[in-house]
Amino acid sequence: MTATVYRSQRIAYWYFALALVLFALQIVVGLWIALQYVVTIPQGVVDVFPFSTARAMHTNLLVLWLLLGFMGATFYLVPEEAGTELAWPRLAVVQLVVLAATGVTALVGFFFGWTQGRPLLEIPTELDFVVVAAALAFLANVGVTLQRARRWNAVQGTLLGGLVFLAAMYLFGMPFYRNLAVDWYYWWWVVHLWVEGAWELITAAMAAFMLLKLTGVDRRVVEKWLYVELGLFLFTGIAGTGHHYYWLGAPRAWLWIGGAFSALEPLPILLMVWDTWRAAKDKPGALQPRLTWVYVGGMAILHFVGAGLFGFAHTLPQINYYTHGSQVTVSHGHLAFYGAYALLNLSFFYFAIPRIKGLPGGRYDERAGHWGFWLTSLGVVGMSLAFAVAGVLQTYLERVRGEPFMIAQQPMRFWMLIVFLHGLVVLAGVLTTVTHLLTLRPERVAEVVPIDAGGAAPRAAGTA
Repeated sequence: MTATVYRSQRIAYWYFALALVLFALQIVVGLWIALQYVVTIPQGVVDVFPFSTARAMHTNLLVLWLLLGFMGATFYLVPEEAGTELAWPRLAVVQLVVLAATGVTALVGFFFGWTQGRPLLEIPTELDFVVVAAALAFLANVGVTLQRARRWNAVQGTLLGGLVFLAAMYLFGMPFYRNLAVDWYYWWWVVHLWVEGAWELITAAMAAFMLLKLTGVDRRVVEKWLYVELGLFLFTGIAGTGHHYYWLGAPRAWLWIGGAFSALEPLPILLMVWDTWRAAKDKPGALQPRLTWVYVGGMAILHFVGAGLFGFAHTLPQINYYTHGSQVTVSHGHLAFYGAYALLNLSFFYFAIPRIKGLPGGRYDERAGHWGFWLTSLGVVGMSLAFAVAGVLQTYLERVRGEPFMIAQQPMRFWMLIVFLHGLVVLAGVLTTVTHLLTLRPERVAEVVPIDAGGAAPRAAGTA
């Protein structure tokens, strides 16, 4: 593996570092939210830090750290793919400062009720314009770099297409629509077409780049799946928005179209990883470092399970009519976001940070990282399963038997306790992972001492 060549790639590290800190903070806030389903929080605490404020912080921290990870990965990927330095490195640094300041301002503002009130899109309109300005600067920086290089390929095209679509969809969530049904209609344009549209394209491009650099396989092995992903985005990602169109007055046909098609998008990424592994498994050193591949494999599998299988399980109209907005949705959301995007970012961090730090061959001491991966992954899977059980119970009690919301919450408390306990496991794993990534050390290689004249057996240096 070659060391980092382009100086501007080092900017990506600061995006990664800030993203990791926000990731850990997101988990802490999420635990506080889960605790409120288990025990009754004193009213004095609720008055200062209400549930709605904690939820806004939890979800917006998720969006912010994922976007910072995507942007950092892009600033690392583009110079290497284009074969030239980033067009405006200083602008990339200014962009990071602006986004960090905007995030802090938004989080503080939530405490004082400065919010639009839309889930995932709570930040006030004034800050929306700052985000749009930063996004335009980001796209200009990336676009000019690629234009100057004139070395276009499928990875670059897929990435740039996803980034442009991401920025364009954000604009639909900025206006306020007086009709609530219309407002939520366009809200889904942002949320769904980000998560199951633009972000899927970004995921495919980032995964393809990593696989190419890790294995050295022929580009055609990887890029053919990018074209499949583009096709599924056009024919299923956009149409899949329809499975959200309950209660909005949209034509009923959208429910069937959305439910049938929206689960297919993760499949090409799973097949891309499998096909690349199959092509590279016999090449010496191609499947190293092992931990990076654990993350890439985990991303492909949990992406497919969380976004694909868990999504399809409750998006068919006959099921979604009852489960829409329940803890079943939360189960799908947690596993899908973790499998598809959290693991994507962490995979790229483990791929890029060793190279940014100049570790020989991109290798690093992996031991703590394996603990972090398995603690976090098993914790999230356990949380998602507990959410699913709680959601089925909630659906039956509230929407079949017609019990009031607060009455239905009592039998669910045990399963929300299980969620909270698994959340503690997730927190332990995330803190381990964040610490490991920010303090990566070169791979430990045992030094063998030659046999001495007396015929003593060789031993590793440093042993008794």
